[in-house]
Amino acid sequence: MPPIRKPFEGEPLFPFELIHLTTKKQNDELPDHLHDRYELVYIHRGQGVFFIDQDWYEKKRGDLFLIPGNTIHRSLPRDEDPIVSSALFFAPSLLAAPSLGDGYDPLLAFEFARQRRTYRIELTESLISVVESALEQIENELRERQPGFREAVRGITSRLLLAINRLIWAEKDFDLAAEASVGPVWMNDVLRRIDESPEAQNGLAALAQQANVSAPHFSRVFKRLTTMNLTQYVNAKRMIRAKELLRATELTVEEVSRSCGYETPAHFYRVFKTLTGLTPKSYRNAVNLSV
Repeated sequence: MPPIRKPFEGEPLFPFELIHLTTKKQNDELPDHLHDRYELVYIHRGQGVFFIDQDWYEKKRGDLFLIPGNTIHRSLPRDEDPIVSSALFFAPSLLAAPSLGDGYDPLLAFEFARQRRTYRIELTESLISVVESALEQIENELRERQPGFREAVRGITSRLLLAINRLIWAEKDFDLAAEASVGPVWMNDVLRRIDESPEAQNGLAALAQQANVSAPHFSRVFKRLTTMNLTQYVNAKRMIRAKELLRATELTVEEVSRSCGYETPAHFYRVFKTLTGLTPKSYRNAVNLSV
């Protein structure tokens, strides 16, 4: 039986979900499945088995599982000692931010998991407290929905991932920053250029030529390091800028479209609605109403 694709509901502009302190038995779990979102699973108590990407993992209190997007997985709790877990799902674009020049990326730990096919981390007692506290804070923010709760959730999640990344840096026998960040020097330059000027009309052939590598090699390395193809990555960066302009300026939608590098407002409209679930005007109105 092929794996099923798990759907998500919720806010298109805030692709984030937390299932907190849930007791799971075998009948509650999905069969082999995958989804686009990144998933972080923390085991509060209980025992069971996790199948992730062709490998089996025992799970117990204090285990943390990092599951990159589109990774086949299935949970098998033991009914005699049911698993109590929390699962956090988010789109990687939610944590996207311009590079600060040190090669750090909040998703480094997920890239490590993908490259090494090692999806479980056994947490120290101090980190158990950090993870449980962060999950509780996120749960409170999502429940109370006070002004700025989305930004608070994103900030707490970023700090949680920073703690996890630093644990891997400290305990693993490799340099995570060197192996799992932005790869070759030429890719550093490409990503920095896109971050700084996402509106620029740089296609695959032109960027590969500038990097002095073949287009197929460029595509392979780019996909491995960003989990997206070039068009998807550029559109994600352009959407970040578009949202900022719609939120913080009085530019018309057509002016925002040009500022973000789209040749026609119609093209901008289609991409914006596909990626956010809203039209540019609806997004601006929703943001204004929430202020």
